[in-house]
Amino acid sequence: MNNRIFCLKQRLNALNIDGMIVTNPSNILYLTDLKAEGILLLTKEENIFLTDGRYIEDVNNVLSIEDEITVHDFKDFSEEEYEEFFKSCNSVGYEEHYVTCADYKNLLIRYKVNEFKETERVIEKLRMVKDESEIDKIAKACKLTDECFNHLVKYIKIGMTEIEIANEIERFFKENNAVLSFDTIVASGVNSSKPHAVPTDKKIENGDIITIDMGCKLDGYCSDMTRTIFAGYVRNEYARIYDLVLKNQELVSKQIYAGQSTKILNNFVENDFRLNGFALIHALGHGVGLEVHELPFISSKVDEFLKENTVITNEPGIYIQGQFGVRIEDTIVVKKENGIALTSSSKEYVIVDEQ
Repeated sequence: MNNRIFCLKQRLNALNIDGMIVTNPSNILYLTDLKAEGILLLTKEENIFLTDGRYIEDVNNVLSIEDEITVHDFKDFSEEEYEEFFKSCNSVGYEEHYVTCADYKNLLIRYKVNEFKETERVIEKLRMVKDESEIDKIAKACKLTDECFNHLVKYIKIGMTEIEIANEIERFFKENNAVLSFDTIVASGVNSSKPHAVPTDKKIENGDIITIDMGCKLDGYCSDMTRTIFAGYVRNEYARIYDLVLKNQELVSKQIYAGQSTKILNNFVENDFRLNGFALIHALGHGVGLEVHELPFISSKVDEFLKENTVITNEPGIYIQGQFGVRIEDTIVVKKENGIALTSSSKEYVIVDEQ
């Protein structure tokens, strides 16, 4: 028996949902270990994976008898079979946070269902708590990210462009059998005041502050880390803000443990920033796993209690519009009494191409 599908069906039963259509590739991967394109159809009695015929051999090599999943070619699954599949179900769940309006209309046309119901991110909630294998994969992705940062400290020179540095990050990950988990941010000088800056042709100048937000996906699981570093030397105005951000980042790290309120963590930083005349303009953190942004989200808008073996980020930042910004971020696994950082790159003043 596939334990993850079993747990999902228990959750669906609690929501009075008799079946589900799973289309999000990350959710399919979580439930089945399948990377092939396809759709997973579930009822209380049956599990079917529909895919392109080109992938069927690979799919059957991944699945075992214990998965209890029948594989079909899209082309061989008739309109009548689509219409009949959920006949025994009073209600069928769909992924309302993933399915588009157009996709939803297609579901209505293809499946003759008594009632479609939102599933309230039921699979994503299962994904929040990682098993040992998942934590190990995330830790390996984080280790590679640390190695990339150590490489960058030696690689970055004054006169290089932000794009050159971003390209080097991608090259490093590819050379180590990983891919980017999100579009890399390299923002120097005034560009660092934008939390989601896109790398440009701007050259690194002596005295610049540089924010690098990067991560990789290795064996399906993501890392996420931000470090703010300095070119040539550290300006006094940069050091003051950097120290404030680092103080709060370290304070939050010490307050991460199973049962801690996400809202309280966020408020630690919001309150201290406010006392110093600044604001926390984005969420303090988010979950990391098969996707780089997943549940839970740590912000003033959400109040839930952290669970053991959840993996989250801790990323306070201050951005002074038109001047500069500082963000420091680690990926952290939540344990019963503490949080353990999976990223370990230096958070002291890191000066590249020191003059």
